[in-house]
Parts: sequence; C-alpha cells; structure tokens
Amino acid sequence: MNVLFRYGTYAVTVVCAAMLYLVFTNQSLAGVSVPVDPDFLSGVTTIGISLVIEALPFLMLGVAVSAILHEFVPEGVIARWIPRHPLAGVVAASLIGVLLPLCECGMVPVVRRLIQKGMPVYIGVTYILASPIINPIVFASTSMAFRSQPEMAYYRMGLAFVIAVVIGLALYATVKRNPLKDAAGEQEYAGGCRHGGHEPHQAEHQLPAKAPLRRKLQASVYHMGDEFLDMGKYLLMGAFITAFIQNGIGRDWLASAVPEGVGSHLFMMGFAYLISLCSTSDAFIAASFSSLLAPGALLTFLVFGPMLDLKTSLMLAGVFRARFVAGLSLLIAVTVLACSLLWQALFL
Repeated sequence: MNVLFRYGTYAVTVVCAAMLYLVFTNQSLAGVSVPVDPDFLSGVTTIGISLVIEALPFLMLGVAVSAILHEFVPEGVIARWIPRHPLAGVVAASLIGVLLPLCECGMVPVVRRLIQKGMPVYIGVTYILASPIINPIVFASTSMAFRSQPEMAYYRMGLAFVIAVVIGLALYATVKRNPLKDAAGEQEYAGGCRHGGHEPHQAEHQLPAKAPLRRKLQASVYHMGDEFLDMGKYLLMGAFITAFIQNGIGRDWLASAVPEGVGSHLFMMGFAYLISLCSTSDAFIAASFSSLLAPGALLTFLVFGPMLDLKTSLMLAGVFRARFVAGLSLLIAVTVLACSLLWQALFL
C-alpha cells in the first residue's frame, strides 16, 4: 500500500502537470501522440479536474479547522465535551453534521486532529460516516433530485443515522488501540478513553497555551500547509483514478448490467465506491436511475457512497493503519447492505 501511494502520487502528479501544460498553452489533445483515444483522455481530464475543484474547498476548510484545533484547543478539552455513555456519544457524533456540514474530503484531517486531542476513535469515525449525509445541504439536494419522491430524502437521513450508530457502537466494542498511523506507541483504548503516556508526533509541537496570538496563527498556517500537502496527494490520486473509471462506464452498459434483488444493492455499492461522487450531488445521479432500479437499491447507493468511496479510502489509508481501514471498510459494507435490505422490507 505504501508503495502504491509513493509511486502512484508521482505518476498522478506527472499526468496532472502534463494536463495543466496543455490547458495553459491552449493545445489540443488531438495533436498529442499517445496510444489512448484523445476523446477519452479529454474526458478523464475534465472529470478529474472537476472532482478536484469540487472537493478542494472542503479539503481546505477541513485542514484549516484541523490547524486551528491543533493550536487553540488545549489537550483534554475535547474529551470533556464528549458524552460519557457510548450510545449518547455516537448519537451526538451522528448529528454534528447538522451544525458543521463538511464533505467527507474535509473531515478526515479534522477527525485525525480530534482523535489526537482525545476524542475516542468510535466517535470520530461515526462523525466521518454520518456528517456527509446528515446535514441540511445534502437533505436539500436530495429533496430537489427526488421531487416526485420526497420521502427519499427522509429515508436517506434515517438510514444513514441508523447505520452510523450501529457502526459507532461496533467500533466502541472492538477497537482497543489507537489506529492512527502517527500514534506514538500502542495506546490503549478502554471504552474509547485513551491511556498511555505518549502523544502523537503533531501534538508534541503544540505551542504553550500562553504563547502570543501571532505565533499561534503563524503555527496554524504552517500546520495547514503540512496537512494540505499530506491529504491533497490522496485526493489528487483518488480523483484521477475515479475519472478513468467514470469516463469508461456508460449509462447504457449500466442499464444492461444491473442485476435484480440483492444483486442490485451490491452493484450500486460498487458503483458508488468507484465513481466517488460528492454527497451534495450524488442524489441527482441516483435520480436518473429511478426508472431502472427499485428505491431500496437507490438508497443503498445514496448511503454507501458518502460513507466509503475510492478517494475516501485513500485518504483514510493515509491517516489510519491498513488493518483498521480494511476492517472498517468491511464493517461499513456489511452494515450498509444489511440495514438497507431491512429498511427496504420495512418501509419500501
């Protein structure tokens, strides 16, 4: 995995640099001698750049919040704010997005910083899963996309809430060690509370509480730059891998390939993972398939994609240990499928 990130980032950087050169020199891809269809390459460029531009503001907002948390929030404050009872904690984490609606791209650096500040892992992951869906912006976009089926927006919020709570409680019961890559030592978690005498590397460089405001702001800018470069490479690589996949999938092929029954749910989970749409716009894609698929499969698409997609997987793998990311991905997939099928049987 580390080899993929190392050399994949270099490869994507070279491709992006070449594309930007062609854009700024106003050259046509048709005149470039490559063994790939120029139209396909042009489509990949357009989709890749649009994905990066769409996610970039949220990523910048996320790293800004992360840097401010690092310098201005003292150690232990976050832990005191979190409800003691695990159920109350995951419910609160599932609803934070109503007040702080961040895209999944912007939440990964924020949650990493919050966990370093003392937030239990199960609370942080619950926030990552729920906030991209349970927020007013996504509710409004889903309502607009499904104007003839207004209940879909409510179903999406309700199903996402149930899944996030279930996964949060499962992590509370199973995660006993700090899964962050930069955690110093094997810090134990007992019910989500961290023990051990070491702090992550970044926390060691926090300025004293009485440091001048100017120094804290300067340090925040430095941390913001480091965080952006750290997370940006995963976003960039994920966006252009997604662009290749999106440009190679046609709607006609999808219409003929979608199976029935449980297979339609599995298919839409895979589709959501690969195309990696933002949660504020994926409802319009789902609505375009409303004549081909049952509402249950569309709900699976609308919930699974924001919780786990290709670019999010790469960003999670850059923050958490590979074993934790693999286990979390499997847990998300199984829980979304089971809860979606149950929801379909009860309400659809």
